Amino acid sequence: MADFTSTKPYMVRAIHEWCMDNGCTPHLLVAVDSHARVPVAYVKNGEIVLNVNYSATKDLLIGNEAISFSARFGGVSQNLYVPMHAVKGIFARENGQGMFFEIEDASVFSSKNEASDGQVEASDEKSVNKSKKPTLTIVK
Repeated sequence: MADFTSTKPYMVRAIHEWCMDNGCTPHLLVAVDSHARVPVAYVKNGEIVLNVNYSATKDLLIGNEAISFSARFGGVSQNLYVPMHAVKGIFARENGQGMFFEIEDASVFSSKNEASDGQVEASDEKSVNKSKKPTLTIVK
């Protein structure tokens, strides 16, 4: 049987879109590990909750390997990088509806998504930043 890619990034994008369509504020629950780049001052019990509304972020990119964006914390802009394996959930702040996931081991996640020649790693931030942003097309 063929190895399939994880459904997690697709579900995260879908719940994010659902929140936006319904006027809700999407929030990510992240298990902070050595691969995540988040403001440590806001981490509590090894977790952080991040507002990923378009109005609260800049250059939000929800890729298959990671979520990256810039946001302000205490008035200071910071670049954040959250590997997909660290995402514990995405939910609407207003009603708590969303989806929560089991935490995957970073090595298992990266081996599933690693290129066949071994040159690209899942935690390679440069590959995420060079990816195209998703676009919407109106179909009539």
